[in-house]
Amino acid sequence: MKPPLATSVDKEEIRAGLADGTIDAIATDHAPHTDWEKGQEMDQAPFGIIGLETALPLALSLVEAGVLSLTDMIRKFTEGPATILRRPIGRLRIGALADITIIDPTAEWTVREESFLSKSKNSPFIGWKMKGRAEAVIVAGNLIENI
Repeated sequence: MKPPLATSVDKEEIRAGLADGTIDAIATDHAPHTDWEKGQEMDQAPFGIIGLETALPLALSLVEAGVLSLTDMIRKFTEGPATILRRPIGRLRIGALADITIIDPTAEWTVREESFLSKSKNSPFIGWKMKGRAEAVIVAGNLIENI
C-alpha cells in the first residue's frame, strides 16, 4: 500500500503484470496497525492494511475474471515467493515440507470487521462480498481447522 493503488490504470497494470508473468509472486504485507495509529491525520498515519483474510478471495477473483489460471494463482502464492527467497519450499514433492492450505473456492462470505483476528481492523474491503476462503491448513503434519 505504499504507494497506494490510486487509479484504475494502476490496477490494470498490476493485472497485466500478473497475467504476463512480469509479477511472479503474490504476497501480503499484513500491516496490523491499531485504531489509534490509523486514526491519525493521513500524513502521520502508517501505511498498510491487513491483508491475510482477504488475499485469497481477491486472487480468486482474478481467476474468475480470466486474468490468471487457478494453477498460476497458486504458484504466485507458493513457488513465486519461495523462489524469490531462495527457499526450498512452496512445492509439493516427495521429501519436501508439505505445509498445505485447503481452500473452498466457492465459499461465499462477507468481510466483517468483527471477524478479523488481527489487532487491526483497517481494511477497505469491510462489507464486500467475497468468494473463496481457506478452510483449514496442514502445518508440519498437523491439521488446523476452522481458521
